[in-house]
Amino acid sequence: MDRSSELADFLRSRRARISPEEVGLPAGPRARRVPGLRRDEVARLAGVSSEYYTRLEQGRSGHPSAEVVDALARALRLDPVEREHLDDLLNRPATARQTGTAPQRVRPGLHLMLQTLEHVPAFVIGRRTDVLATNRLAREVLTDFDALPATRRNLARYYLLDPTAREKVGDWARIAAETVAILRLEAGRSPHDRRLADLVGELTLRCPEFTTWWSDHRVLRRTHGNKTYHHPEVGELHFAYESFQPPGDPEQTLCVYNVEPGSPTADALRLLASWTADPVRPRIDGGRPMG
Repeated sequence: MDRSSELADFLRSRRARISPEEVGLPAGPRARRVPGLRRDEVARLAGVSSEYYTRLEQGRSGHPSAEVVDALARALRLDPVEREHLDDLLNRPATARQTGTAPQRVRPGLHLMLQTLEHVPAFVIGRRTDVLATNRLAREVLTDFDALPATRRNLARYYLLDPTAREKVGDWARIAAETVAILRLEAGRSPHDRRLADLVGELTLRCPEFTTWWSDHRVLRRTHGNKTYHHPEVGELHFAYESFQPPGDPEQTLCVYNVEPGSPTADALRLLASWTADPVRPRIDGGRPMG
């Protein structure tokens, strides 16, 4: 993933969504060939020269100071995640260096926590949205990741490429697009991750919607929200999910699908749990590690 082109495309996409009127600039007498702000207008808002901003957008300005990055973020009205992504694109090394190659393991205590959350779906994801560990209800509500080869256990691959996901996941287009935005954020942070590049290539070839979402340059960090799943046996399930990083490993995320006590979803999950009771002792290491 080329640093300069990624940076240029991201900055162009951000300035294209802002009209001069929104930031108090005159639109001018002539119609614009492209929507949004021009380079010189972004430069004026950020307090830098037009020449400097042009070099920066083309990846030829070196490493700008934090003050300049903050000024650009204000001028382009970036949210905190977009601001972080801009810093990644501006300051990451241009030379190739493999990142994220060490296998990821879920520590035993965290894996045990998944099993104690027996009334709601819960799972741990790592780099590239790799699914590192799941509890029984997560495998029932989403898909049985444990039944897949270790290298294929990936949430983005499930949402975008598994035909059953389009039927099972409520508001599929929104969830799939958000997942692409999460991958885009990680691509900025880990530009030389070969497995991430391979995943993006696979999604590009096999998911018709992926290229459009990827080209939007939207970035997102999963925190919390609502999801709906359609289960073939118990019907519609509504969740309020929470995602957070376990202490000690910033590259892993624990996702818990909470439900309202006494709700139809809670009743349905209890029914599913009784149907899928597994006498086999869970594997403490979560299966084979993900690379």
